[in-house]
Amino acid sequence: MARFKKKKLQKRKKRTFFKKKVCKFCIDKVDMIDYKDVTRLKRYTTERGKIIPRRISGNCAYHQRHLAKVIKRARMANLLPFVSE
Repeated sequence: MARFKKKKLQKRKKRTFFKKKVCKFCIDKVDMIDYKDVTRLKRYTTERGKIIPRRISGNCAYHQRHLAKVIKRARMANLLPFVSE
């Protein structure tokens, strides 16, 4: 019995083009994010109360750091929940 090598089928890799996420704070030219603006801050937290990471939200590094501080301040002021059940 002779073994024959099977030709591997070449799979074409589909190129996925994705739209680069842009920082909304840079577009709106926001100088300071206010911890009392709860409606804006809720967009950057999950249902469980976790802060959405930068790669998902699309924020720049500067605004993501500032946003995390502001969300934590809003939690301490009892404007945002630490954990929602």
